[in-house]
Amino acid sequence: MKVQSWLATCSTSTRDTSTHDSTIPLPRNPSHSPGHLVSDSSSDNRGSATSSSASSSDTSCSSLQSNLSLQTLPSVPSLQKLFPETIHFSVSQISVTSINPRTKHPITCVAVQGNLLYAASVNEINVYDRETSTLVDVYNSQDSSSGSVKSVTFCNGKIFTAHQDCKIRVWKMTMTKQHKFLTALPTVNDRLRHFILPKNYVNVRRHVKRLWIEHADAVTGLAVNKGLIYSVSWDKTFKIWRASDVRCLQSIKAHDDAINAVAASADGTVYTGSADRRIRVWAKPSGEKRYELVATLEKHKSAVNALALNDEGSVLFSGACDRSILVWEREDSANYMVVTGALRGHGKAILCLINVSGLLMSGSADRTVRVWQRGLEGEYCCLAVLEGHQKPVKSLTAVKEDEQRDVVSVISGSLDGEVRTWKVSVSKPSSPSSTTEFLKWHL
Repeated sequence: MKVQSWLATCSTSTRDTSTHDSTIPLPRNPSHSPGHLVSDSSSDNRGSATSSSASSSDTSCSSLQSNLSLQTLPSVPSLQKLFPETIHFSVSQISVTSINPRTKHPITCVAVQGNLLYAASVNEINVYDRETSTLVDVYNSQDSSSGSVKSVTFCNGKIFTAHQDCKIRVWKMTMTKQHKFLTALPTVNDRLRHFILPKNYVNVRRHVKRLWIEHADAVTGLAVNKGLIYSVSWDKTFKIWRASDVRCLQSIKAHDDAINAVAASADGTVYTGSADRRIRVWAKPSGEKRYELVATLEKHKSAVNALALNDEGSVLFSGACDRSILVWEREDSANYMVVTGALRGHGKAILCLINVSGLLMSGSADRTVRVWQRGLEGEYCCLAVLEGHQKPVKSLTAVKEDEQRDVVSVISGSLDGEVRTWKVSVSKPSSPSSTTEFLKWHL
């Protein structure tokens, strides 16, 4: 029965699809130098974490979970190599604190800005001081018609929130740390610029038209880069907004099904992941002002739920209902982005990904968070499995806490209504034998 429940997590089509490993030229991949993290001693007794510095028995392809994942993408090799010569760091200590918002509703999104933690619980957005876990503000709690908050991001001193009611709301924090509503996108002025001309309307359903600047379904993701806001929606479109005057600059029919994720690199390249199982890559050609489709990346066999980029923007990670995290990198010989392999071990769908300071964190419907470290040869190790949530992990964010000590806080939001902050400290193994031990903490 357990095997059936894993297989039923996400339905995947059995028909064959053509796969295109690469289509986008990327800049040369900078060297990957993993950071050195030291320990943090504080902890409590809530939850547990399993560290696998180099245990070849943890999440190896010989386990049932890995075999199930492998069956979904048999042509993609595993990048998880747990050998001492490829492991340079191991998790030495983990501590965890927990926050339960006032209303015990699913946590749909978490985000960090400075010392503030934003945790969206359905339509309500709770703001906490990260150091003390004290509640600073609660906003949008009266507007239940907005539906669930899907994403929170920050640009030019403003807070942008994506909602299930098809809107993007813009907020500003006052001197007293209260959040003031400014406008909803598209703005009234933007609507007035477009509503007269019939050419500005598009069909969203049979006999239903809307302005092209409007989303017609839940806005599921936001990304920010150099004064631009990128939004994606279940309406299959990808829109670009200018943050300075919050005008919609471009709308693209990007996919054949709902879009679940968006990620933007520093060079302006944008990646969108969809339920149509594809990842599409968008960029401005030299001398052009509008985004165009540059690539379509196809390897997943089920809906793509999450995307993340490494710090340099040269490696893309994608998570899907097929329980695998695919790693896309530039190929030196061809100068193209290709699938180099998969990270396996989660027992159910990958729901969220975040990459910070050389560490990749993945959250899953299997209720765990995994922490991955890249080795020098492009291979990966699952350093830790963070356990304690009672329901799927829906959202992740992470912060490098101390430049000198290199402690990373991993913040997870779950459908169980709880927000957990895991302070992960990583250190070099003291001896070769330490890289084969499987350590557990009860926090």
